[in-house]
Amino acid sequence: MPFVEPTQHRVQCITPSGLHHLAWWQWGDPLNRRVLVCAHGLTRCGRDFEALAQVLARHYRVVSPDFPGRGASDWLKNPAEYQVPTYVGDMVTLLARIDAETLDWVGTSMGGLVGMALAALPEQPIRRLVLNDVGAVLPAAALARIGQYVGANPRFDSFEAALAYIRRVHAPFGPHDEAQWRFLTEVVVRVHDDGSWRLHYDPAIAAGFSAPGVDRDVDLWGLYEAIRIPLLLVRGAESDLVPAALAGAMSSRGPCARVVEFSGVGHAPTLMQADQIEAVRSFLLAAD
Repeated sequence: MPFVEPTQHRVQCITPSGLHHLAWWQWGDPLNRRVLVCAHGLTRCGRDFEALAQVLARHYRVVSPDFPGRGASDWLKNPAEYQVPTYVGDMVTLLARIDAETLDWVGTSMGGLVGMALAALPEQPIRRLVLNDVGAVLPAAALARIGQYVGANPRFDSFEAALAYIRRVHAPFGPHDEAQWRFLTEVVVRVHDDGSWRLHYDPAIAAGFSAPGVDRDVDLWGLYEAIRIPLLLVRGAESDLVPAALAGAMSSRGPCARVVEFSGVGHAPTLMQADQIEAVRSFLLAAD
C-alpha cells in the first residue's frame, strides 16, 4: 500500500482558564465513517502512531491529537489544567468536530487513561478500546521514574545530541532500528532561533507530579470496572507501570481485558513493530 500522507488540523477547545487550539493529525479517507482515535503518552505526540496509522488507514479514518501543551497544540494558560478531565473535554470537542458518533480507541499510557475515562461514562461512544501499557492501578514507583524526566527542558547542541537523549530516556521502549529512533526523536524536538534543539512540549505538564499523593499508588479500579466494551491490554513484559500481576487481575475483572505482552519491552510498546501492529489490528478488526 502506498504511503498515506497525514494532514494536520486544528480545533478550538475551552477550559475554565480560556480558549486553546488543539492540533490533530489525520490519515485515510476523511469521509470514512469508521473512526480510530490514537492517543499518545505523557511527553509524546500524535505522530507517534505513524506506523500503526499506515496500516489501519485502509480500514479507518485515523485521527491522532497532540494533547494540549504538546506538539502543535497550544500550551494551557493554567498548568493545573494539564490533567485527564481537561483532555477528555478536548476529545469530546474533537469528536464533535469530526462528526464521530462511534469510534475505536488506542491509547498509550496517558492516552489510555483518557480512553478509560471516556469509556467509563454513560452513553460513551467507544466501540473497542486498546490500552497500551496502562491499567487499573498506577504504581507509585513507576510514576516516580517518569517524574524524573517529565517537564525537563534540556537544550541540545545538535539533533544527534537530542537523539541520544531520547534513546536514553525512552530505553524502556525496547529495541528499535536507527530509522525508528530518529523518527521518535524528530516528532518531539524542534530547533529554536538560537540554534539549539529542545523538546516540543510545555515543561509545565509536569505540574501533576508535584501534587499531593503522587508518592502513592493511584487506584483506578472503579473507572476500569465501569467499562463495558471489548478491551485489549497491551503491555511490555518488563513494564513497571503494568506489572504482570496487575495485567492478570485486569483480565478477570471489569471488562476482562484480553492481554498481549511483548518481550524485551518495558513502558511502553511504541506500536511501531510489525507484531505489535498486528496485535492491535487483529483485535480492532475482529468483529469484521
